[in-house]
Formats: sequence, structure tokens, C-alpha cells
Amino acid sequence: MPGVTDSPRLHLALLGDSIAFGTGTERVEDGLGPRLAVALRADGHDVALAVLAVPGAVSADLAAQVRRAVPGTDLAVVVVGANDLARMVAPERAATALGEAVRALRAAGADVVVVPAPDMSSLPLVPPALRPVVRAACAELQRRQEEVAESAGARVAAVAAHVSSTFDGDLSMFAADRYHPSSAGYAAIAAVLVPFVLDAARARRDGEVA
Repeated sequence: MPGVTDSPRLHLALLGDSIAFGTGTERVEDGLGPRLAVALRADGHDVALAVLAVPGAVSADLAAQVRRAVPGTDLAVVVVGANDLARMVAPERAATALGEAVRALRAAGADVVVVPAPDMSSLPLVPPALRPVVRAACAELQRRQEEVAESAGARVAAVAAHVSSTFDGDLSMFAADRYHPSSAGYAAIAAVLVPFVLDAARARRDGEVA
């Protein structure tokens, strides 16, 4: 395993909702931010982690988190959309707020990885008869999020389909509330998200070295 190099410190910030915050984990270190930091350090990055996400946040709440993140953030991972869906926020409104947040982060010099809304049809609390409707609503928000994120200069980690298939029918992936991920669930999310985050961090490091 490579050690931390003499490259500049990478200031990693997690923005968004309860998934970015780590709600449902048994231990703080099981959350998404700490897991991503471990993977980055294993790749040779000197990481300083800041978890700025707020449980219950919708996309419109990202503006306040961005103000806390800049200046100083090198790589921002934004996980948002579940609460927009739960509160029936219009997809275009949620996507617009996400785009504004990404543009502000990019203007401040941060690289950004956006994780679109999860497929909430896999939640145990969703009746089977309603799952197609929920899945369609999630897909519409995901599509709009991907469009605005890419146009604003972010990398999009479109992992929802893979995560949903992993979570579907496996209660061990969920915390006791059957809504948030468990520690095992966060491990599964991190596993598919790490390659996107490593790519962004490596590209930034290569650019700094060049």
C-alpha cells in the first residue's frame, strides 16, 4: 500500500444530506467521508477531511454548505437529492440549486464529484406496487442532476443503479430505521464511489505536479 507522498494536502469536503453526513452508521469512521479519506490516503494523498453535510438537507441548502467549504476545499463530494424526492421538491428546482452549488465550488478552485439522488424504490418502506412510480421520479431527478452537474464542471458518479441492486431485499444494508444505510450499506456505497473520487484526486495532483 503506497504511503502518503510529499504532494500538497488535499482538503476533502463532504456536502449534502444525511448520506454524506453518515447517519445510520454504528461508528463515525464507517461513514462515507471517513471511508473516502482512507481510500485517498492509501492512494498516497495527504487528506484533511471536513464533513459539512447536514442531515435533512435538500439541494437548496447546499448554498450554506458551500459558504462553509470555500475557500480552502480542493475536492468536494456532493451527495444530495433524497430529501428533495421525499419532500416532492420540483426536479428542475432541485437541479438548479445543485448547479449553482457546483459552479460556486468550481469558481473557488475546487474539483467536484456529484453523487445524484439514490433510487429510493429499494427502500423497505416502499410498497412493491409503488416502486415503479418512485423509481421513475428518482430517475427524472437523477437525469436533471447529471445534466447540470456536468455543465457546471463536475464529475458525475452515477452509482444509483448499482447501489440500488445491492440494497434491494438486503436488510443488512439498512440501519434500524430501514431508511438510512447501515455501516455495511456505507461500505457498499463507498466501494462504487471510490474510483470516481480517486480519479478526481489523481487528476488534480497530476495537474499540480505538471
